[in-house]
Amino acid sequence: MQIFHHIASLRDALKQERLAGKRIGFVPTMGNLHDAHIELVKKAQQTNDIVVCSIFVNGLQFGLNEDWDKYPRTFQTDCQRLRDANCDYLFHPDDREMYPNGMDTQTRVICPTMTDVLCGASRPGHFEGVTTVVTKLFNIVQPDEAVFGLKDYQQLAVIRRMAEDLCMPVQITAGEIHRETDGLAMSSRNGYITEEERPRVNQLNQSLNWVAEEIKGGRKDFEVLEAEAKQQIEEAGFRVDYFTISDSKTLDPAAVDDTEITVLGAMYTSAARLIDNVSLSLS
Repeated sequence: MQIFHHIASLRDALKQERLAGKRIGFVPTMGNLHDAHIELVKKAQQTNDIVVCSIFVNGLQFGLNEDWDKYPRTFQTDCQRLRDANCDYLFHPDDREMYPNGMDTQTRVICPTMTDVLCGASRPGHFEGVTTVVTKLFNIVQPDEAVFGLKDYQQLAVIRRMAEDLCMPVQITAGEIHRETDGLAMSSRNGYITEEERPRVNQLNQSLNWVAEEIKGGRKDFEVLEAEAKQQIEEAGFRVDYFTISDSKTLDPAAVDDTEITVLGAMYTSAARLIDNVSLSLS
């Protein structure tokens, strides 16, 4: 695996691959890699000749009171994981390389839909930081395909809309959610969960699946279902950020005649904010 810290050298290397007719896949990450990240790399390998992974903890998508300074940086371990997975290229820039004029004056990419609800309501400015850095990474790597984890469902939906609106020649592919044995979605923030909380944090996933089964069984009282699920999570000892039944494409509140539905939830442990989702098709 070749490691690059500068845009120019990565572009030179990828230009040669492109001239050789190679198809390039891309997996952007913030590091602290776990098995779910590696599965995204493997998915990209299935349909591409070359796979590029990036590790960049993007300060632009963190709020004032969020965990940018505490976010785990595990570069050497991450490199070994990627080598073991036969990743071809790793791009690991610093802030100066990605934001040479500073973050305060950085040109922003704004998606006006789907970004001020759910995670966007709890994390103002978050998705502006995501769409901006992903656009920059797409411009740097110029991939044929980019693979994003389905756990961050709202992020995936926003990036798909951004790529469509800006006519980006990048295929956006979703990688399945990878879970622990009890159903907890794998996340870099799971390391913040305490031993006392760990046996109970799968309640979010359990409540999501319970709501999905209720809908499949014919229930259409979505607001009541949301309230019941929130109560389940609170009774397990956690604070609910949001729990919504949404249209899978627009993320608007689901209507009773919608056939493609995604149930999304977020909750707080003592030191972590966990998200998860379940989608269902009623057609």
